[in-house]
Amino acid sequence: MIGEAAGAIGEAWVALKVWIFEQALLPLLYAAGWMHWEEAAFEWLDFALLGAATVLVSVAICRPLEAAIPVERWDGQQSSVGTDVTYTLLNRLGIVPLFAFVALQPIEIAWAALLADLGVIPPTLETILPFLRDWPLVTFLLYVVILDFAEYWRHRFQHRFGWWWALHSVHHAQRQMTFWTDDRNHLLDDLIAGFWFAGVAVLIGVPPGQFPLLLLVMRVMESLSHANVRLDFGPFGRVVVSPHFHRVHHALDHDLGVGARAHGVNFAVLLPVWDVLFGTARFGGPYPPTGDRSGSETLATGSWWGTQVEGARRFLRTLAGKP
Repeated sequence: MIGEAAGAIGEAWVALKVWIFEQALLPLLYAAGWMHWEEAAFEWLDFALLGAATVLVSVAICRPLEAAIPVERWDGQQSSVGTDVTYTLLNRLGIVPLFAFVALQPIEIAWAALLADLGVIPPTLETILPFLRDWPLVTFLLYVVILDFAEYWRHRFQHRFGWWWALHSVHHAQRQMTFWTDDRNHLLDDLIAGFWFAGVAVLIGVPPGQFPLLLLVMRVMESLSHANVRLDFGPFGRVVVSPHFHRVHHALDHDLGVGARAHGVNFAVLLPVWDVLFGTARFGGPYPPTGDRSGSETLATGSWWGTQVEGARRFLRTLAGKP
């Protein structure tokens, strides 16, 4: 039944993609004289459609919650949330999908060609554990667990290594955190994260048909974890990352020096079990203010371009060994 549902969703997705391509993108390419990009544009459309789907689902879930039970209200204050909205739209619909496509497509093609030349068929969980073929939902959940474990360590590394923190601090600079803040990342940081996630997915053999759904689930949950919502999920908050759990990670007192960043708390993206196992979990407590004391005002309240430039400067200063 689950397989049939997944198949129906896949067919609907392809039908929508073909319709948009034929009715909108193809005429645009023809008018611009870019028909040699037809095949590439058709493949890239997956990135944009998936991004649009995650935005719509995130808004539908998170916006009503933020309006009903917010942690903070900023009425009458100058808001920097608009910058995060720009980040989300560019990230999920524009610049990042385009960069990811341009960067990942040649690598994916080369990798597939290499495996074909070597006669290697990449393993999947179903080939390693054949009984999983009869349990598609269990297989999907196992992929989520493995990818989430990888994401936990990527997040810890972002805080531990100075050059990576210089980029990641763009994300932590926001003092008015909302569900839009999830996409507030430096472009280089986003590209590294994209390679990390896709690389792990390839290594464990995530089927191409499941990859978009995996990404959708994890990105919507990440948006919810950043939401300006007074919500901790109760006992269930020890199973899935809640807005309160992740807000504690963004607390101002977690940036009191390198030690605090390296040995901070609540790094999990989806499952708090990793923080529990590795001693980085902190449950309960108040809903703290968020931000990053070590960053400049531009990093906190600047435009998309301003925060990107400031993040790049901080990154270069770190590489040069300057404070």
